[in-house]
Amino acid sequence: MPPRKNNSAAPIAEETFHLLERFTPQVCRSLRTRLIKWYGKQARPLPWRESRDPYRIWISEIMLQQTTVKAVIPYYERFLSRFPTVQTLAAATEEEVLKHWEGLGYYSRGRNIHRAAQMICTQYDESFPEAVDEIQKLPGIGRYTAGAISSFAFDRPAPIVEANTLRLYCRLLGYDGDPRSKGGQELLWEFATRIQPKDQAGLLNQALMELGSLVCTPASPNCENCPVQEWCAAFVESRQSEIPAPKVRPEITQTVEATVAIQCQNQFLIRQRQSDERWAGMWDFPRFPVESITPEEKFKTSLPSLFHREVISRIRSMSEVDITDLNLETEIRHSVTRYRIRLICCSAQLDEKPLKSLFSNDASWRWESSEALASLPMPITGRRFANHLIRTGIE
Repeated sequence: MPPRKNNSAAPIAEETFHLLERFTPQVCRSLRTRLIKWYGKQARPLPWRESRDPYRIWISEIMLQQTTVKAVIPYYERFLSRFPTVQTLAAATEEEVLKHWEGLGYYSRGRNIHRAAQMICTQYDESFPEAVDEIQKLPGIGRYTAGAISSFAFDRPAPIVEANTLRLYCRLLGYDGDPRSKGGQELLWEFATRIQPKDQAGLLNQALMELGSLVCTPASPNCENCPVQEWCAAFVESRQSEIPAPKVRPEITQTVEATVAIQCQNQFLIRQRQSDERWAGMWDFPRFPVESITPEEKFKTSLPSLFHREVISRIRSMSEVDITDLNLETEIRHSVTRYRIRLICCSAQLDEKPLKSLFSNDASWRWESSEALASLPMPITGRRFANHLIRTGIE
């Protein structure tokens, strides 16, 4: 075996290094030419591809994390209509940013872009940094996103490895190990580095991602129409269905939570979720896990007495509000990472608002009308519950 020529920060394991040897400089040039030609004919007309503005590219890349292109497009357009520049984003409140992020999920992304915009304005003189290592200093930006911004906006050579290119690289190399392991990541980033051109880096990276998205799909890849099939080890060996190795799925935990819409004088008691909680910064009805109901326990209109007492006790301990009765409104089942959550939604009425210092001195609690809730950022389950209350006339 010839000596390694590996300039990456971490060495590639001997058992996988040989997979790179087929991709000589000449092969890499041919692969790049074929990819860019294919992309020129097949690229989808996506709104973020119409600009070299690093701000717009950054927003699109963050939104596309864990979210499909189809779902992102309307959010992207609305977000940029309200925050057309990094300056307008930096000047906004976090609450307003989260409101415009509502429904996209993974709300830490929204909080991070707000912090990053402020950092760009204060530390980078309102100019987006160009180098990958500088871009990575911004909150919420990892190696892939930094490379995408640097190459798409500034045409700087920058390797990228994300879901679509990870799959494409594994098949080209014939790598059947775990692509998410330390060794797998080292191999794929080295390959991504090797195929980078001196010019048209952004175009190549777009082409790689588009090929992975449209042709080199997880199931039933369209190999017959792949412009780089002749260099694809998985295609040659008919192992497309085996490569890449499937991601190990985490064990699912079933949980039960309760949320209560406490109403008084046409207003609801809501709480802003704190930094150590899921959906930090969002507003929601009081919500908490419960132990008196199992994930599959069935009931119709009458709440079990143990659940009733547990919820009333939890409301009193967290808000100092005393409620005496609960009404079952609806149930919402949803998933968050490895959790499958059964959310039992209840309502309660108060004749008078409690005169507690909590509501005058603690800004994390508010009484708001149903109309005011529409302007506040809420988790999707909170929004669904609020909409249910409006539809059923509890307002």
